[in-house]
Amino acid sequence: MKPHGAAGWATLLLAVIIILLGLPLVYMGAELAFLGGSLYYLVCGLAVTVAGVLMAMGRPVGGLLYLGACAFTWLWAFWEVGLDGWGLLPRVFGPTLLAIGVALCLPVLRRAEQARTTHVREVA
Repeated sequence: MKPHGAAGWATLLLAVIIILLGLPLVYMGAELAFLGGSLYYLVCGLAVTVAGVLMAMGRPVGGLLYLGACAFTWLWAFWEVGLDGWGLLPRVFGPTLLAIGVALCLPVLRRAEQARTTHVREVA
């Protein structure tokens, strides 16, 4: 994605942050899965990392993938701790804050995709 304006740069920065948060989840999630633990961290880490890469490429599907991973995180958190607010907080607070940012960046990603598809049509 070639960022245009502050919103484009903010979207790219958010994508990089998401990638940097997803990679350790993949690594440590794979270690945990290898030891017989939960697959959640590996699956979610892969989804988050791919989402960040797609967002950095200016693809709205990356934002939607991140929002899906966040929804999966909420389901996992409810399954793990139920309705215990203090138990839910550390599991969902960070991902939810990022999800708000991702939701706000979706229009920027849609414009980037429209610009790319328009450019491809003009070249063809």
